Amino acid sequence: MIQFAVTLKEGEWTVFRDGEVLARGMSRSRAVEQAHDLADEAREAGRAVELLLQDYVGELRSWRTE
Repeated sequence: MIQFAVTLKEGEWTVFRDGEVLARGMSRSRAVEQAHDLADEAREAGRAVELLLQDYVGELRSWRTE
């Protein structure tokens, strides 16, 4: 399973893949778009994906595909 996440880290919206930073310093909407695009690519390649998105109040939401 591949995990993608968008969280606020050190004041910047950051995109992670399996805990490693892929991109930072973008708007939340752009970070979410990038994470969705990466998750779609992984699913198309037949991988299971978990997507974690932090909202503006700090709560994490999770989606999984098997």
